[in-house]
Amino acid sequence: MREYLLTLCITAAVTYLLTGPVRKFAIVAGAMPEIRARDVHREPTPRLGGIAMFFGLCAGLLTADHLTNLNQLFEKSNEPRALLSGAALIWLIGVLDDKFEIDALIKLGGQMIAAGVMVMQGLTILWLPIPGVGSVALTQWQGTLLTVALVVITINAVNFVDGLDGLAAGMVCIAAAAFFLYAYRIWYSYGIEAAAPATLFSAILMGMCLGFLPHNMHPARIFMGDSGSMLIGLVLAAGAISVTGQVDPDALKLFAGSEKEAVHQTVPVYIPLLLPLTIIAVPAADLILAIVRRTWRGQSPFAADRGHLHHRLLEIGHSHSRAVLIMYFWSALIAFGALTYSVNSASMWIVLSVVILSTLGLILLLLPRFTPRTPRWAEAFVPPRYRRRAAPATAPGASAPADPESTDDDHRTPVAAGVSGVNGATAVGPRARLADRSRSR
Repeated sequence: MREYLLTLCITAAVTYLLTGPVRKFAIVAGAMPEIRARDVHREPTPRLGGIAMFFGLCAGLLTADHLTNLNQLFEKSNEPRALLSGAALIWLIGVLDDKFEIDALIKLGGQMIAAGVMVMQGLTILWLPIPGVGSVALTQWQGTLLTVALVVITINAVNFVDGLDGLAAGMVCIAAAAFFLYAYRIWYSYGIEAAAPATLFSAILMGMCLGFLPHNMHPARIFMGDSGSMLIGLVLAAGAISVTGQVDPDALKLFAGSEKEAVHQTVPVYIPLLLPLTIIAVPAADLILAIVRRTWRGQSPFAADRGHLHHRLLEIGHSHSRAVLIMYFWSALIAFGALTYSVNSASMWIVLSVVILSTLGLILLLLPRFTPRTPRWAEAFVPPRYRRRAAPATAPGASAPADPESTDDDHRTPVAAGVSGVNGATAVGPRARLADRSRSR
């Protein structure tokens, strides 16, 4: 565990330290598009954050290669090299798209090629554990097609959900944490070495997201762009493929006792089929709804719009930060709920906890205007919007100040690129204040 945590910390540190210089480079390179109709942010913001995340991935793999226990993984398995090859290809395509905005079909072809590169180097699904049947061996073509499909779906699901500051990185980090705990349990508790690559991939993925999040939280100073969203989607898919199609369910030796006991004991065998789906459940649902919505309107499935789940949360009145936290909540509930069920499938407390938390989540969705206030002793530890603010003094005859909630940055007017002081217009210096506030001075 210590070596995995060390790899995670080094990956996060490299990603965090490189994001600042990458932001300056993105501004100089002109990777800072104008505000589009579907965008939520109000200030031109540089992209290419995936450059820092890719070098964080390289640093994590290099660190693991020099650690005593994890070094054996590189000697016995070719999966880390397969991941690096596919990641480098998808990252390069993402960088070109962030700069030149290449066609969607070209990106789709690049995603399939990146998945094929990983398959050629051994990162592929060899068999599937099917309930009531057992392990079903796949032919080479079946494994290749299934692997490519899973990679493409995961990449696009993560890419589709990357619409708010910190949303994609946070959701993938939550998913990677749940997957890390599952894969580590398979590797450590059952002594199955084939689960070690998936454990390493999940630890590195957490480090990439944690290192990038401080720069990407609202208001974001840099976006990960397609170079980042497609990269973390590919790493997430690689971990799911490794633990699903490489670990032999029979090695878990859970088939013992009565038929009823065997049903409960073999739940961990089938969880690899479900956990990757639960990890991307929210992005996948958003992906399916987007395809249906655009096709119904006669548009291309790849045409961008403002109908995603996070856009709808903003439309019903949630602030930017609260919409992101709600998406975090549902992702964590689904991923960790499935993880807990895999550990103890016979406990009714797990089902009751999931039901109660789901009810709480639905209540939060129905309270878009509710702003919780923090006790005074804890105000130093929370964002200013949750503190008790005293009403400002007004001059005699002056009108009363507007609702403090109206100063939220969701009400800012768009600022054109090139205006001094905005997020993407300068590499250094303080962030811009509200446009209407600056004009009133």
